[in-house]
Amino acid sequence: MPTPRKGDGALSDALAELKHRGSKAGRDGMARYGLPSDKAFGVSVKEIQAVAKRLGKSHTLAGALWKSGWHEARMLACYVDDPALVTPAQMDAWCRDFDNWGICDTVCFVLFDRTPHAWKKVDAWARRNDEFERRAAFALLWGLTVHDMDAPDARYIHGLKLVEKAARDERHFVKKAVNMALRAIGKRNAALHAEALASAKRLAVATSESARWVGRDALRELSSASVRRRVEKGA
Repeated sequence: MPTPRKGDGALSDALAELKHRGSKAGRDGMARYGLPSDKAFGVSVKEIQAVAKRLGKSHTLAGALWKSGWHEARMLACYVDDPALVTPAQMDAWCRDFDNWGICDTVCFVLFDRTPHAWKKVDAWARRNDEFERRAAFALLWGLTVHDMDAPDARYIHGLKLVEKAARDERHFVKKAVNMALRAIGKRNAALHAEALASAKRLAVATSESARWVGRDALRELSSASVRRRVEKGA
């Protein structure tokens, strides 16, 4: 592989490599999963990660990749950006660009949940009206359950309040992320498991059809013997 260049050359090289690794079969596969295939090369996540490993970290390159608008370039931006250099303004700008679940979740899981601004954005984005912007709040909360090992339980208990409010949102990509955040919080530890179970039980009998689905689906997993053993073991 050639040595990564700086500036515009690095962007050109990265886009050329993504294009080379893409395929029609890859684009067709993306379309089947509801991912955009019109401005996409058809590159697998595994291959995007390989390109990122070769390029290394570059906040400047990440910004250029994002501005290119190509789906895989934006995915690559998540892996090459430096979380310590990501600003709240950048997070808001990228969030406004989210137009599918794949890029929303990847940005939140790979990059945004490692920034010092993540918790504030959970609160802010939970109030957004756009489907993928609101999804981002709960994808971010979901990611934090895995990657922020030092966060106090109080933050996740507050997150459960946001979950209960947003569970009434009938839109598919919102309620799916809300459900995953609820389940993830409930698997953190025994105390949060109890709190999440209580939230799920309230939602399971709510008047909203969406809220009932979120609650009942979460109850099935959180009530399972495997999850109970997991949280009890970690207590």
